[in-house]
Amino acid sequence: MAVNVSRRTTVNHTSRLDMLRLPVLGRLLRWRWGRLAMQIPLIALAVLLIVDGLWGNQLASRNTATIGAWVHYRGLVVLALLLAGNLFCMACPFTLPRTLAKRWSSSGRRWPRVLRNKWLAISGLFVFFFLYEWLDLWASPWLTAWVIVTYFAASFTLELFFKESPFCKYVCPLGTFNLVYATASPSQIGVRDHDICATCVGKECVNGSYSPQPIMLVDRYDPAGRPAATHEHNARGTLGCGTLLFPPQMQSNLDCVFCLDCARACPHDNIGLFLRMPGRELANPHAWRKRWDVALLVIALAFMGITNAFGMVPPVYRLIDALAEGLRPLLALGFAPQAIEGVVLLLIFGVGNLLLPAGVALGAGWLTQRVTSSAGRLSLREIVAAFAPAFVPVGLGIWTAHYLFHFLTGIGAIVPALQEFFGFVPSYAFMGAPLDSPWLGLIELVALLGGFIASAVLAQRTALRLFRRQGTQAFAVWLMVFVALLAAALWLMDQPMEMRGVELFS
Repeated sequence: MAVNVSRRTTVNHTSRLDMLRLPVLGRLLRWRWGRLAMQIPLIALAVLLIVDGLWGNQLASRNTATIGAWVHYRGLVVLALLLAGNLFCMACPFTLPRTLAKRWSSSGRRWPRVLRNKWLAISGLFVFFFLYEWLDLWASPWLTAWVIVTYFAASFTLELFFKESPFCKYVCPLGTFNLVYATASPSQIGVRDHDICATCVGKECVNGSYSPQPIMLVDRYDPAGRPAATHEHNARGTLGCGTLLFPPQMQSNLDCVFCLDCARACPHDNIGLFLRMPGRELANPHAWRKRWDVALLVIALAFMGITNAFGMVPPVYRLIDALAEGLRPLLALGFAPQAIEGVVLLLIFGVGNLLLPAGVALGAGWLTQRVTSSAGRLSLREIVAAFAPAFVPVGLGIWTAHYLFHFLTGIGAIVPALQEFFGFVPSYAFMGAPLDSPWLGLIELVALLGGFIASAVLAQRTALRLFRRQGTQAFAVWLMVFVALLAAALWLMDQPMEMRGVELFS
C-alpha cells in the first residue's frame, strides 16, 4: 500500500507521555504476544458465557451470559472509554479467530467499495438494538450465547475472504459504539518522529511485516552504495493495521481498534500510544471527513441512547399497547402477538433511531443556513458534518448514565451466578447499589450534565469558527437540540427502570 507523509501532518495528542515507553506496561503492550495475553482471559470468559448460556440455568438473573454481557460488559466499556481508551477492542476476543483467518488469507480481496462507509454500521446498530428489545436478549441466556457465537463466526468468515478488517471497521455494532466514543478518550496512536516515517521503505505500520518467505528490506545505503541498515519480513512478523490507518496521518480514534499491530510491525520503534486531552479531536475541524455516513452515525447513536433507555421505563408499555391496538385485526389474519409486537417496536425504533435523528440533523442544518445566510457558501452536508462531533459528549453522557445504572445496581450479581455455574452454593449477600441510592442519581446527573456542557462548548466553537459574527445564531440552533436530548435523558433517568417483558392483548 503506497502512502505519503506530509511534513506538516500533526499528531493529535497534547502530551509526550507515551504508554509504550512505560517500564512494565510498555513492554507488555509492545510484546509480540501482548495482545494475545489480553485476549486469552476474555476468550475463556466468552467460552464460559456460551456454555452457561446454552446449558446453564435459563433464569437471566442467575446466568453469567446475561449478567456478564448486558450488565458488566456495558458498564466496564464506558468506564474504559472514559478513563483510558478503546481497551475492549484492544483485547477483543472476537479478533483472535480473525487473526488466524488473516494468516490463512493474506491475499484476500478488498471489501466492496460500495460498502466502505458507515451505512452498514448504522444499519447494524439499528438491527442490534431492535433485536435486543424484541427478542428480550437481556432475559435470554440461550439467545445471548448465540449472539456471542455469531460474533465469532462473523469475524472469522469476513476476515477469511477479505484482506482488510471489514468486521471491525464496517460491520461490528459493539465495535462501532466503541470507535465512536473512543474519539472522546484520553489516548491515541501517534508517531514520535515524522521524518522517520517520511523515509521509511516498507511502511510496515500499515502494510505489515509478515511474510511466509523471508524478505530483506534495505533502509539505508553507505557512501559506497552498500546496504548499511536492513530489516527483515518473515513469518514471525505482524500483519500491520487491519483497518488501513497510517499513524503519521491519524488525527482521530475513529476506526482505530488499538490493536497496536502498527507499533509491533514498525522496524524503527517510532509509534507510540500517547496521552492527550480528552475529546481534543472533537474540536479539530480536520479530524473527521465531512461525510453524511459518519455524521449521521454519531448523531443517530446519541438518539439511540434515548430510545434504548425508553424501552425500559413504564411509559413505553402504554405506547406499545396503544400502537398494538391499531394492529389488533392482524390477529385474525394469523399474526402472533410477538410478531405484532415486533412491528410496533420496529415503528418506534425506526422513528426514534433513524427518522428522528436524520430529521433533526437535516432540520438543524437547514435552519443554520437560514439564520446565518450561508446557503450559498456552505452545503447542508458540510454544516451537519461540522456539528456532528459535538454529539459525541452528550451521547456518551446518556449511554454512561444508563449503563452505569445497571452496572452499579447489579455489580455483585455475577458472583452468585459464577458460584452456581461452578457448583457452589450461591451467596446473595451483596448485589449492588440500592435503586434509591443518592450517589447513583448523582453519578447519572454528572454524566448527563458533563456530556451536555462539553457538547455545548464544542458546538459554540464550531459555530464561531464557521460563521463568526453570526455564530451565536448558529449555536442557538444546535443548543436547542442538545437541550432537548438532555431534557429527555433527565426525564428517562427519573423514571423507574423496570424489566422489559411485554405481554400484548392480555
